[in-house]
Amino acid sequence: MIIPEVPVTPRDDTPVSPGPVPGPVPAAGAKPQGPHRWSVFRTGGFDQVGIATAEDLRHLHELDQKLWAVLAMPTSGVEFDERTMALLDTDRDGRLRAPEVLAAVSWLCRVLRAPEVVFEPGDALPLDALAADDTEGAQLLATARQVLVHLGRDGADTVALGDLADSARLFAADKVNGDGVVPAALAEAEGDAAAAQAIALIAATLGPVPDRSGAEGVDRARVEAFFEAAQAVSDWRARAEGADAAAQALAPLGEHTGAAVAALDALAAKVEDYFTRCRLAAYDPRAVQALNASEPALAALAPASLSADDAAIAALPLALVTAQARLPLADGVNPAWTAALATLRDAAVRPLLGERDALTLEDWSALAARLQPWRDWQASRPATPVADVDVTTLRALRDQGVASRLHALIDADLAAATATAQIDALERLLRLRRDLATLLRNFVNLADFYDGAPPRTSKAIFQAGTLYLDQRSFDLCLRVHDMGRHAALAPLAGTFLVYCQCVRDGQPPMTIVAAVTDGDVDDMMVPGRNGLFYDRQGRDWHASVQKIVTHPISVRQAFWSPYQRLARMTAEQIQKFAAAQDKALDGKAGASLAQVAAKAAAAPVPAPAVAAKPAAAPFDIARFAGIFAAIGLALGAVGTALTALVGGLVSMPLWKLPLVVAGVLLFISGPSMLLAWFKLRRRNLGPLLDANGWAINIRARVNIPFGTSLTAVARRPEGARGALPDPFADKPVAWSRWILAGVVLLVLMLLSWRGSLTG
Repeated sequence: MIIPEVPVTPRDDTPVSPGPVPGPVPAAGAKPQGPHRWSVFRTGGFDQVGIATAEDLRHLHELDQKLWAVLAMPTSGVEFDERTMALLDTDRDGRLRAPEVLAAVSWLCRVLRAPEVVFEPGDALPLDALAADDTEGAQLLATARQVLVHLGRDGADTVALGDLADSARLFAADKVNGDGVVPAALAEAEGDAAAAQAIALIAATLGPVPDRSGAEGVDRARVEAFFEAAQAVSDWRARAEGADAAAQALAPLGEHTGAAVAALDALAAKVEDYFTRCRLAAYDPRAVQALNASEPALAALAPASLSADDAAIAALPLALVTAQARLPLADGVNPAWTAALATLRDAAVRPLLGERDALTLEDWSALAARLQPWRDWQASRPATPVADVDVTTLRALRDQGVASRLHALIDADLAAATATAQIDALERLLRLRRDLATLLRNFVNLADFYDGAPPRTSKAIFQAGTLYLDQRSFDLCLRVHDMGRHAALAPLAGTFLVYCQCVRDGQPPMTIVAAVTDGDVDDMMVPGRNGLFYDRQGRDWHASVQKIVTHPISVRQAFWSPYQRLARMTAEQIQKFAAAQDKALDGKAGASLAQVAAKAAAAPVPAPAVAAKPAAAPFDIARFAGIFAAIGLALGAVGTALTALVGGLVSMPLWKLPLVVAGVLLFISGPSMLLAWFKLRRRNLGPLLDANGWAINIRARVNIPFGTSLTAVARRPEGARGALPDPFADKPVAWSRWILAGVVLLVLMLLSWRGSLTG
């Protein structure tokens, strides 16, 4: 790709002072301008500085960082484009800091004539928005126009991020592009066929390197490695070449030495077996019969249709085993090995030992010794795929100076690095044009999080998705990377939290934490409950509750919590009492049965006469009198208390009765409601984000009205028709009617009693 050369001003990544920075000095004669007037919006119960105009961007470096919502954030684990985040993280430390944001905004305002385009949706950038009077802006404008030419859109007035997606259309394989990779097409374009051949060999042996054009090429490391290996292979092959004594000893048969070694290796195991058998025969003549083929083994072969390739024949000795240990090379040998012995004779025995009809053990040892240097030389073969290339080709490339020409091509490609830098700069600009406004709404302020009343139309970049659980949906869901650190800091947020493990086929599991900000929690207190989590891409995950951090959810819930606790405690006590009584009854029944069985076993055989009944125990009237007296005292105390209570209620005016009831309810629920009110006022998003590595600079409150927008409770669809009667509804209980009748009767009695007292 050829781009008109315009000097590029180096990017200024110097850290920016955290305090207000003076603006540009006004030109002579210009009217002095006052400080920039910032817009402030109030949401969630506190003020935040708005960033919505080009002037806000130009003066962002003047905004005191004490007013920024965030000072730093992690570059991973957020719903933000990873490539854009990597371009913003100039020091590559995995954290985006305020100075890096200021540097990006400053660069954008310098190269754009109309930076307000970043507040418009999309990534298309009008060419007239670029600052042609700025050196780097002019270079970006030239790059954008050249990109459009390569895409066949010459004359278009906008460029978009998708125009840079296919680098093969922007960079030709036969042109330098600054990436340091040289395809064969580039060498061919230079008229260097040998260099193109070398590039093909390097790619085939050491592997190719992708060029920015999409073609396969080689880089400097591949070139250096190839020619170093080529030199090593050439030196290795030279040891077996020539007419000196060393070369003769290494390859006694020249280029035919390899064939001789192969013939020797093909028979090595079988020849060793033969001579070992002969040595045993010399040791004990009685072994000759056993070491040769037995008569039953030969008889078993007789009925079969035999060939020299049969495995049964190949398993027999090479020749007849004798104490003389002479291995014939032609006559009297095993038919399965005749061809191999003939090859050994022609390729190795005859050239090295002379004419032989048979081999002795000494001949075999001498033959192996003559060929051992070749084996050692082969073992020292360079372990590189380049060794498979014909050495003549390698030496020709070396002698023609192809390596230096390839280095020159690589240097020329790297010298054109401006093409790559210009495309990278244009990509950076287009990504900032698309993503910068979103980043500022989650960094300088938290506008995306505090976005209006429900239904909420946007999410902050730290919100991972929506959790559905217990007939509610929770929008404030964050990814959790370090469960221990998060669980230690998150309780400081003062928010009821539910930690869930989320799994999905084909994806690594993840942990999320959801803030519960509306409804009750009676059915959510059990870890292990299952729900459904939808991430920001719309994918569904199976969610399982792992941990719960309890905090008040609402004042309404706090009002009913004492009665709910009392009901739970009463139910638990009743269950415990019933279980204890049931256990005691079972124990008494078991003991009684054991006593009856024991008495029956110990009792003598009864006489025919009828046994007399035992005398009944005398009635202890004093004991029962004490019991009745205690019961009477208890009932009397209860009656006295009820009488006093009823008398007090009857004696007061009717208009005071509701106040008394309200006072009793307030006395019971007031402390819980007051405590919940104070805790809900302290509910804060900051600790949840700090636990994930953010540096939150404000008290990001989650007050009661805003909290209700983060949790949606199930409600009947609007306009739904009434349901039919439930055929499985619980049957009405008769005693409830009696209780209602008793209450009405009691009220009538109180009114009657009050009338009699006042009359």
